[in-house]
Amino acid sequence: MFSYQHVYHAGSLADIHKHAFLAVLVESMTQKDRPVSYLETHSGRGQYDVSSPESLKTGEAKNGILRLVSEQGMPKDHPYWRAVGAHQETFGGASYPGSPWIARSLLRAQDQLYLMECHPQEILHLKKNMNKPNVHIHERDGYEGVLALSPPEARRGLVFIDPTYENKHEYEQVVAFTKALHDKWKEAVICVWYPLLKAGHQEKLANALSQLQTQVSVWEILFPQNLVGYGLLGSGLFILNMPYGAEDALQKTDALLVAWMKKTAAIAAEERVKMDEFFF
Repeated sequence: MFSYQHVYHAGSLADIHKHAFLAVLVESMTQKDRPVSYLETHSGRGQYDVSSPESLKTGEAKNGILRLVSEQGMPKDHPYWRAVGAHQETFGGASYPGSPWIARSLLRAQDQLYLMECHPQEILHLKKNMNKPNVHIHERDGYEGVLALSPPEARRGLVFIDPTYENKHEYEQVVAFTKALHDKWKEAVICVWYPLLKAGHQEKLANALSQLQTQVSVWEILFPQNLVGYGLLGSGLFILNMPYGAEDALQKTDALLVAWMKKTAAIAAEERVKMDEFFF
């Protein structure tokens, strides 16, 4: 149950996709004076060190956030770029902000964050890394916890659902939870991340969530396979109740990421050719 730790995957291409979109959604929620409630089902530790042994073992940050930063792959005024920059200015160039830290950096003092995490190691890091007056950390099952807290006092809110999907049954659990949450808190913006896999487990989730009687927006991106090197084909996001004005910013973000990944894949291919020529 507790085998997954995101430290191995922090700063990956999937993180860039989901967190860049999340940053746009969070910032769009703050355009009105009303306070915002932000809830997460699977918060992790809040921030990461991509020079750690765990991160280096997978190497996902190398072709992810480290390349994005070195190649200046996003405009400086993009909320994701600002959040990453602010984190690295404080914690160093090998640091990476998780979704809770990104959300908190873009939210205001009057906004409240409710973070769920039940992994015994991750919760200790989360409490240390996200110790702020407007951050409420719960050591409990994320699905149960978010449902219990919904709707919060500030009903203008965003829920981020980013499970591990360690087993195929979690796809069904995400669908059931999302439906229950939407029934209980109709106006909530709900963002569900899911991996695109060769096994196709995400297809039933996609079909089920598309049937919800509300505004549903689907965003998927395929990764150049020479940048991932394992069975992940890409990354997907379902967004329910899109915030006003966010869709245009998401379209621009999507185009930016696709262009950057295409360019970076070509650079990586050239680097590989040069390496092969050097050794052989």
